[in-house]
Amino acid sequence: MVIKKASYVKGAAKCEQCIVSDIPQLAVAGKSNVGKSSFINYLVNDGKLARTSKLPGRTRLINYFLINDGEPTEFLLADLPGYGFAKVSDAEKLKWADLLEKYLAREKQLKHVFFLVDIRHDPTKDDVTMYNYLFKNNVPYTIVATKADKVSKSQVKNRLRSIANFLKVGEGNIIAVSSTNKTGKEAVLDRIEKVLQSTNELSDY
Repeated sequence: MVIKKASYVKGAAKCEQCIVSDIPQLAVAGKSNVGKSSFINYLVNDGKLARTSKLPGRTRLINYFLINDGEPTEFLLADLPGYGFAKVSDAEKLKWADLLEKYLAREKQLKHVFFLVDIRHDPTKDDVTMYNYLFKNNVPYTIVATKADKVSKSQVKNRLRSIANFLKVGEGNIIAVSSTNKTGKEAVLDRIEKVLQSTNELSDY
């Protein structure tokens, strides 16, 4: 899987503004400041495509990016609003949560979710809520442990094992990624390729 081009399409503040298209969609979900924008930029080889910020709570919309426009591997990447950010009103939190849940429940073209967690810590209560939602609603997912450069190489496997045990999943369904050390991208791209191949095979019937 090679990402040749990527472009920003639009942001949606409410479900009615979400893109309606027959293009397969993959989504990126995770708590505020887990590194979603950095993950996206690393994935598409464009450090400025998704806006990054040291301040959590930056992503308040569903931001859509068109990947490999016109290619057989074309898909939309949806950057979902971050959750768990304390410094906003309860009303704003509910607004983000509503948008997030409606997208996950209603988007018929959603094929896979890359669920980001911080490799340095066990999943938060909000992470567990998100994981349980994906699991119970049969939304295909891959867990991505971000910021792998923040722990020593010898600790990466231990942290992946801890996260896997915490969420009761196999270690093989967690990919350690570092946009700083440039690791983990090929594993993510391989997963995307398999998702798109599966999607194309189903559409042939």
